[in-house]
Amino acid sequence: MPLLFPISIVLGFLGIGLAAVLYRGIVRIPVDSAQLREVSENIHDGAMLFLKREYTILAGFILVGFLLLVQIHWATGVAFLGGAFCSMLAGFLGMKAATRANVRTAMAARDHGQARALSVAFRGGAVMGLSVASLGLLGIALFLWILSIVKPGDFSAAIYINGFAMGASSIALFARVGGGIFTKA
Repeated sequence: MPLLFPISIVLGFLGIGLAAVLYRGIVRIPVDSAQLREVSENIHDGAMLFLKREYTILAGFILVGFLLLVQIHWATGVAFLGGAFCSMLAGFLGMKAATRANVRTAMAARDHGQARALSVAFRGGAVMGLSVASLGLLGIALFLWILSIVKPGDFSAAIYINGFAMGASSIALFARVGGGIFTKA
């Protein structure tokens, strides 16, 4: 079992690395129009400002959740913080990729057709998907590895991982609701 922790951590970092490669490929596509570039920057700036405001508000929820869960067990509270952090980081990376990919997808559709546009859009979405999966794997593996060091041979400590899931899921829930409202506005 201990060999699974380093392998999971390496795979988590590999997934984040692949997401970075995809992101770099997206931003290297030149935006050929000053007007498109300006609109794209305004969309990106607005989305990032929204995300900053949303995460500032969620910090209060995270603090309350941590204080409640630490009453159950310190490890559950720490796992909650880890899950919330990983979810917020995945949302940040996904928002950056999506707002950079949108104008490039439109340009690809205009200049090269549906297949190229789908490819750009897919890579933009893949950054978020890889970030979620990789950060989740990395966070859980690191947390369980640390617990295995604190309590060697005690696999009952895995019950505290529920805090990680609760932190990640609650942030994702708020992000979907808030993000949906933001995009409709």
